[in-house]
Amino acid sequence: MAEHVLRLTGVGVRYRTPAGEVTAVSDVSLAVPATGITVLAGPSGSGKSTLLRVLSLVERPTSGGVELRGAGTARLSNRARRALRRREVALVFQNPGDNLVEHLDVGDNLRAAAQAAGRPVEVDALLARLGLPGTATWRVPALSGGQQQRLAFGCALARGASVVLADEPTSQLDAASADLVLETVGELAAAGVPVVVASHDPRLVALADTRFDLRDGGLVA
Repeated sequence: MAEHVLRLTGVGVRYRTPAGEVTAVSDVSLAVPATGITVLAGPSGSGKSTLLRVLSLVERPTSGGVELRGAGTARLSNRARRALRRREVALVFQNPGDNLVEHLDVGDNLRAAAQAAGRPVEVDALLARLGLPGTATWRVPALSGGQQQRLAFGCALARGASVVLADEPTSQLDAASADLVLETVGELAAAGVPVVVASHDPRLVALADTRFDLRDGGLVA
């Protein structure tokens, strides 16, 4: 296995606005280990979410390079980037409802994730692993927020993603639901799945094997 699953080199992200150009991320270079939990920490507006979108191949940087498993992505077409992202990268959003298809039941969400990557999935076994046994026929709204986030991470497992990225996954949850997410992140890392989390939740930050602190769009030494 490669030493790093993701690498950024001199990445900058700038946006044009009516008031002029705004810099969201400035000259960031970092490497995400192929194992363990990596946390992008910092206050709101520090560039965490933007950097996570770049790492997940959702957003192209204005400058600099992004490598996934040692391969550069700058020359890929938008179609090729989407295909690579579908195969290799899973992104969990902060709002639990944004991660799942509400009109599908729990089991069908897992099957749809696996089918998108052309993989088989043992639904009952995976739900037991997620601490959600017996919920395969439940509708998504019947799950708590923490359970929905657990299921979102489960969809990432069903797809066989090389890396799971999560944007403030506990920010909209109560303490008990957030605890479920903390447990799931730890369990994924223990199973050998690299996890990258953007968060200012001190409990998530405390889980970090690797930590990058951001402020005003740049890394803090």
